[in-house]
Amino acid sequence: MSPSTVEKPVRIGCYSAFWGDSAEAALQLVELEGANLDYLVADYLAEITMGILAARRKRRLMMGGEHSKSVDYIAEFLYLVLRRILPDVAKNGTKIITNAGALDPLACKVAIEALLREMQITNIQVAAVTGDDVLADKEVSTLESFPDIVSFSPLSATQHTLEAERMPTRDEPIVSLNAYLGARGIAAALASGAQIVVTGRVVDSALVVGPLMHEYGWQPDQPNYYDLLASASLAGHIIECGCHSTGGNFTDWKLAAFSEHGGYANMGYPIVEFAANGEFVVTKPDKTGGLVSTATVAEQILYEILDPALYLLPDVILDMRQVQLSQIGPHRVHVAGARGLQPTPWLKCSGIFLDGWKLSGDLLIGGHQAKQKALAVGNAIHDRVRKILKQRGMADFRNFNVEPMGGESLYGPNATPHETREVVLRLTGHHDDPKALRILAMEIVPSVTCMAPGITGGSGRPKPLPNLVHFPCLLPKTSVTTHVIVGEAGRSQTVAWEPTDTNHNFGSPEPVALIPQPVSVNPGTLVKTKLLNLAYGRSGDKGDVCNVGIIARDPAYLPFIKRSLTESVIKAYMGHLCKGTVKRYELPGLHAMNFVLTKSLGGGGLSSLLIDRQGKTFAQLVLSGIDIEIPADLVPKHDHAKL
Repeated sequence: MSPSTVEKPVRIGCYSAFWGDSAEAALQLVELEGANLDYLVADYLAEITMGILAARRKRRLMMGGEHSKSVDYIAEFLYLVLRRILPDVAKNGTKIITNAGALDPLACKVAIEALLREMQITNIQVAAVTGDDVLADKEVSTLESFPDIVSFSPLSATQHTLEAERMPTRDEPIVSLNAYLGARGIAAALASGAQIVVTGRVVDSALVVGPLMHEYGWQPDQPNYYDLLASASLAGHIIECGCHSTGGNFTDWKLAAFSEHGGYANMGYPIVEFAANGEFVVTKPDKTGGLVSTATVAEQILYEILDPALYLLPDVILDMRQVQLSQIGPHRVHVAGARGLQPTPWLKCSGIFLDGWKLSGDLLIGGHQAKQKALAVGNAIHDRVRKILKQRGMADFRNFNVEPMGGESLYGPNATPHETREVVLRLTGHHDDPKALRILAMEIVPSVTCMAPGITGGSGRPKPLPNLVHFPCLLPKTSVTTHVIVGEAGRSQTVAWEPTDTNHNFGSPEPVALIPQPVSVNPGTLVKTKLLNLAYGRSGDKGDVCNVGIIARDPAYLPFIKRSLTESVIKAYMGHLCKGTVKRYELPGLHAMNFVLTKSLGGGGLSSLLIDRQGKTFAQLVLSGIDIEIPADLVPKHDHAKL
């Protein structure tokens, strides 16, 4: 389809941010938007999700089960969502794009086709995009099968061993290894007539870029081709996490929780209206709760990013430093300014390997000095089990964590001293032998009668689980092939990669004007106020790396935030969690900064012993705990820390 044939913006709604998001969201978008919705997309896969599915498949195969039995894809997509919306989708012509195919997109495609036959719907064609499972054709599931593999660094697009996360050894078995495919396979499936496209592991934004690439017929010889792909990728990034852009996880949470039309109980899911020039509007259905504002959208833009100048994607490199947001109406935010560069020759991959076993148990402890009691009980259980292990000739724990949740355990040394009369004690151990962890499980419950007063509830005797470790890496695109299979006849085609930047020019992005230093002020006029009064924040994970995005509530605050909120300040405040480095990046267009904290999540979402394995609280810790010096006449009238 050529750009001239598309006269109105393409409208794309997203109903799922992860495997577990509300199944009612798809119904909301389909029923409220009807034929006005061109595409409905759904993201089900996270690094953790792929690990869970891969471990489940491994256990099934070890027990002699079949390779696939409707369990290697997200079956809930079919029976909780698709079955309910198919009649309307068939009538309206809305196309559905989802990565619910997970580990087996072909099996998911076959199941959808069976559902269509059962419902006697004959006008919908289904396609699957495959090729992400790079272990599929390997005889040996180790890194030995990948001589060209490169470690991934969150801090550099070119020096990939810098601050790289832990990789398995060359001969250590890998549970799964999936490449993040791009959008071209989805676009090819749509061009072949598919109305439903299921994929495995693709980069999240590809679910939006693929439809736009198809609708507007973008070609590499267009002068603004990469800027268009960058803008489409940004649109996908903004809505891929569902309500994150419509008031979910928003710093000023009460504005969403108690908004009109039901607030949190009726949250509206996001829609982008993407125009041919690459600019777009973020909105949500009428008469739904939540809100769409420049602040909610800015927070989501900063979610789970690293270097904002080099957001590496399969089809383009997105530079979001000069992105600008404008409120053009109620719950309507205009987005412009994304810039794109030719992509790299590599694909990021998500790998999983096994590293011992872990176990978590918890106890509720109430009454006077609850936090102190919890720490005493937790440390006593740890010491007691270590003694038992030594007596039985067993190795010590590889790692152990005691957390009194409810006693500001997340804040570490920055916790506010106060009387806590109710906490949940959480104990987590990591060991190579599951028998050692079963001893730990046996020794948690006896504390109810032999230790501190006020212990009740808890998890009983938890069971050891395999400790899954996620690792990111890079593979050359030449070693990964995207396949598209369309229709019940199974028409297959191979999708070629775009030309890539083999000169590595992306290592030096174009410089932009930085956030200015504050104007000279009399030190006597400076006062301290909580960062929360001056900024919004959002944080998220990339393996063992956490980012903390900070957006000024008013551009006038930004120079003072920049002066006070340095890398060393963040490192000092978050040092109890961040064991690596802190790097600050600037996004002048959004009046924002992004801090990247390496080695900060205890190994990452799958293997971490911490309660916050994905850094979801980090921005809130920083906003509520760090003071900023600012002229007294700039201090906002409202104290957001007390609202």
